[in-house]
Amino acid sequence: MKLRHPKDFAAGLLYVGVGGAFAVIASGYRMGTAARMGPGYFPFWLGVLLMLIGAAVIFGALRGKDAEADAKLSGWDLKSLAIVLAAVVLFGVLLQPMGLVAAVAVLVLVASVASHEFSWRAAALNAVVLVGLAVVIFVYGLGLQFHLWPALLAG
Repeated sequence: MKLRHPKDFAAGLLYVGVGGAFAVIASGYRMGTAARMGPGYFPFWLGVLLMLIGAAVIFGALRGKDAEADAKLSGWDLKSLAIVLAAVVLFGVLLQPMGLVAAVAVLVLVASVASHEFSWRAAALNAVVLVGLAVVIFVYGLGLQFHLWPALLAG
């Protein structure tokens, strides 16, 4: 088989690698059952799902048409990668003292700077939508115990 889409092939390999790492690491934790999930249950099955998606992407990269072939792989955009990683670290650092609303907003705004199509207006709108979804899904839907606001504002 001929490699027709090198970018898709590389993305599929990344999915398989990350998914495999999740599954292997999670298998060291207690699994539990679907009714009473242990700490390893969700990451294990997420890893398996990522590996399946990666395999599908790899298969598609090998079977696509030549007319739709992607350009050659270019180098890594290390600046954008560092910005996204910094956003995730900031989220982890800010979640406890600043609350979920501020941490998600900072995460989205900082990660948005990594995009080559960045605009403050789109980033702010994205932050508002994702903050709302995070609050509705995680706090009200799943009942997770997150502080929504900084301790000073919460009383």
